Order: sequence, then C-alpha cells, then structure tokens
Amino acid sequence: MSNIPTSTVLTNDVLAAADLSVELGGLPVVRGIDLRVGQGEAVALMGGNGSGKSTVIRALLRLIPSQRGSVRLFGTPLSGFRDWSRIGFVPQHSTVTQSTAKVKEVVSAGRLARRTPFVPMRVADRAAIADALTAVGIRDRAGHEMTRLSGGQQQRVLIARALAGQPDLLVLDEPTAGVDLAHQRILADHLAGLVRNGTSVLVVLHEVGPLRGLIDRAVVLHEGRVIHNGPLGNLGEHYQGRHEQEESTVDSSWLGGAVEP
Repeated sequence: MSNIPTSTVLTNDVLAAADLSVELGGLPVVRGIDLRVGQGEAVALMGGNGSGKSTVIRALLRLIPSQRGSVRLFGTPLSGFRDWSRIGFVPQHSTVTQSTAKVKEVVSAGRLARRTPFVPMRVADRAAIADALTAVGIRDRAGHEMTRLSGGQQQRVLIARALAGQPDLLVLDEPTAGVDLAHQRILADHLAGLVRNGTSVLVVLHEVGPLRGLIDRAVVLHEGRVIHNGPLGNLGEHYQGRHEQEESTVDSSWLGGAVEP
C-alpha cells in the first residue's frame, strides 16, 4: 500500500486536516494524520476494527477535542467555524431511533438550520424533505414512529435527515450498516448525483459494496495512522472484524442533520 502525504491545503478543499491526533482515556487513537476532501469529491475513510475511523470523524466535527493538529472547514479554522448548515452528518448511532417521533418529523429537523425560527415551512423546505424521503426509499413510512421501523429503515431516516438540509459537505459514518442491498444502490445513485452537482462526501465504510462507483479516493487507517491514500484499487471489499470498539455513541438527534459544536 502507498502512503501519500496530503498536508498541502488546496484552495478548493472543503475539509482539510493536518497532523490530527486524538486521545481517548489518555490513550492515542488517531496519530498525526493528514486528510483532505475537495469540492465535489467523494472520499471513503476505511480501516479495520479499532483503526480510529469514527474518532477521526468526531474530531473533524468538533464533537470531541483533538490533542494536536489543525482542521479547516471551507477554509475556516475549526475553532472559528460557525456555518454548520453547510454540513450534514449521519452518525453511526443516534438515540432518535428509539424515540416515538414520526419519520417525517425527524427528517424535517434537517431543515432547521436553513429556516427562520417560528416561520412556517416554505415550499422549498417541503420539497427538500419530500426529495430526501424519496432518495432513501422511505416516503411511504413518513407517518410511522421511529420505533416501528427496522434498524436499516431507521438508518435510512437519519440519512434523509442529513439530505434534507441540502449540505455542501456530507459526512456519513457507516451509512449502509443494516441497509439492504437494493436501498444501498438507491443511496449510491443519489449520492453520485449530488457529487456531480458539487457536493462533497466523506464516508466511513467497513465494506465498499454499491458505493464503490461513487468513491474517488480511499483513505485507509491502521492503528490510527494513514497507510493508504489513493484509489480503491485492489483494497478488497471487506475489512475483517466488528465495528470500532473505541467509539462511544454520539447522540446527534438534536442536530437536525447539521452539525453544531
């Protein structure tokens, strides 16, 4: 595997991290990595069990602190970034899946960052919500409570919530976990259309599956370090082992599909 440095920050980067290091419980989990995502680029963050994938995502979005390094979002240092409506986040876990909220209510929350408080939804808001529900194949369950859905259907609702915000950068942590193959393909097609129109995607994957054709570049972690940064090539479809064990559940249900520090 190649090890290609990515410390150079390009002018069209929507996300750029340099020398990012994170500790959890005093133990190093992410060890000085460089990572960038360009405008209209789809990057897969991959690696085996315990490699630090989800920890990287949380540090990039300021959900946990980093011990060293820098992060810039749309050219702005992370510490000063405030335009969170430009970012849609799908966490690996969320307590909203255990709530009695209806599907349409959860997806509608993805528009909160783009709406004026206390003002009724506009036509554009309703259209974005309907499009997001359709994109993940869950429109027929818009009136169902979250607790009545399967795990895969709940995951599709979280994806729809992020899509409803029409972000410039989508950050997806294992979005296809529990989602059947047919709907993985539907999601892949929809994401490909967004990327063609300039949306950037950073997606954590345990296996590539139908998203293979979407990915421009893969960044592979091993023990918190980048061991490959380039085309998928012959990396293979699967990484052995269960999902990250060092990651605690991040409750992002209140984020409405956008990220807020």
